[in-house]
Amino acid sequence: MEKLKQAVKEIAYYRHQAKFSKLHLSLIPFLSLSSSLYGALLYTRQSLYRSGFFSKNRLPVPVISVGNLTWGGNGKTPMAEFIAKRLADYGISPLILTRGYAGGDEAKMLKRHLLGGPVKVGVGANRVATANLFFEKYGYVDYRGSKFFERTYLDPKMGSHVGSQKIGAAVLDDGMQHWSLCRDLEIVMINGLMPWGNCKLLPLGPLREPLIAIKRANIAVVHHADLVLEQKLKDIKLVLQEIKESLPIFYTRMTPSYFFELRNISTKMHLGAVLDAVVLCVSAIGSPDAFVRAMEKIGPLFVDRFDFSDHYSFQLKDIHMMRERLRQLEDKFGYKPIVIVTEKDYDRDPEILKHLHPFKVLVLCSEMQIIPCNGCNEDSFKSLLKELLEV
Repeated sequence: MEKLKQAVKEIAYYRHQAKFSKLHLSLIPFLSLSSSLYGALLYTRQSLYRSGFFSKNRLPVPVISVGNLTWGGNGKTPMAEFIAKRLADYGISPLILTRGYAGGDEAKMLKRHLLGGPVKVGVGANRVATANLFFEKYGYVDYRGSKFFERTYLDPKMGSHVGSQKIGAAVLDDGMQHWSLCRDLEIVMINGLMPWGNCKLLPLGPLREPLIAIKRANIAVVHHADLVLEQKLKDIKLVLQEIKESLPIFYTRMTPSYFFELRNISTKMHLGAVLDAVVLCVSAIGSPDAFVRAMEKIGPLFVDRFDFSDHYSFQLKDIHMMRERLRQLEDKFGYKPIVIVTEKDYDRDPEILKHLHPFKVLVLCSEMQIIPCNGCNEDSFKSLLKELLEV
């Protein structure tokens, strides 16, 4: 199954069919038919919402949707967390609404990061029902049109004094195609390393919707921009502006901050712990290239990798395969290599990774940052949030 998923991904992101294997070529007719059916269903569903046949729900607080148009690796969950923390800085208690897809690795990561703070995390496919449960438990307050932000935006320290348990905003993680819920701000995330692929709809291509859907967005964010050549960033910007000229465009990166050890998650280890080490990067995430390149920048002696499909749950057979690769690296370099995984991989199933003992397993923790570019920086991003909550 993993080989099949990899083949489908390669078809979606590589345009040169002359280089495809027999497996790739045999899949294309089936994928083309499936893509056409998906497009027809997508159009029908959108039409039913536009006509009012399917109703939309509105929450009693502002709703910020963070979504994308393609497969994973776009930074949706880190951005949802980033926004929630900025709202919390100003005394607003936000609720992140997430599906808990494929074992809930992203939801578990959010809960671990935000434990004990004012940000709440609601998990469930029915976002409205989930939100209502939290409103019943904590209450809600709508700050729109009040003078609240006028005070706290100038003095973030006031946030700790005026905040309450009442929910003041909702952040939809992976919300762009969740049309049953009205939103006040639509943010579309774009993976700078792999923006559009072959521009085809799923499953022939990576697109969940045609690119014209960018018109619905209020903000575009190009993720992993630090790993992308300047010309490619210009090309992405050109595509966005051709669809919606006035669209504000921000650029983000994931900045490694520290490691923690699998068996001792409370201890933070400096990034220098892997300097001159041999490491094996193991990941089942949407953008493994970004993870590996971030590790290479830290400065290990040698970086090897095992990539699995997004949200894949490691099995014992995979552990055996990793151990064999680790033994090969140990024989080659003369000392034990270190396994590096992402937080998402850790939160999916920390227990199975313990089977890699006696090899050390470190978890890389990273933080999303906005890269200042053309006047778009963290301050201007927060200004847009401020405008939303003052409507």
